[in-house]
Amino acid sequence: MAFSTKTFALALTAALGLFSAPALAQTAATPWELKPDTGYAYDKDGRTFSYKMGTNNAGELLKGAKKVPKGTLFFIGHNGQLYMRSGPYLEGDGKFKFGSDQ
Repeated sequence: MAFSTKTFALALTAALGLFSAPALAQTAATPWELKPDTGYAYDKDGRTFSYKMGTNNAGELLKGAKKVPKGTLFFIGHNGQLYMRSGPYLEGDGKFKFGSDQ
C-alpha cells in the first residue's frame, strides 16, 4: 500500500500536534474568564458550580464577603482541597514559579 507525500505530511503533523499539545497546555497561561452576575461555588464535597445571579438579595450576598486580593493564586492540592496563596507566583522572567520541571 503506497502513501502519498501529502498524506504522510498530514499524518505527521497530526501526530506531532498530539504530542506538543499537552506540553503547550502546561506552560502557557490562559485567562480565567469570570462573568458578571455569575456566582462560582466550591461545595463541601469539592465540586465546583456556577450559578446565574440576580439582584433581589445582593445586599445579603455581600454581608461577610471579602475581596480577593490581586496577586492571588488558586490551586487544588494533592488531597483534592482548594487552596489560595497570596504572594509571588511568577519568576523574575515571567515564568510560572511552580511549573513542571520538564
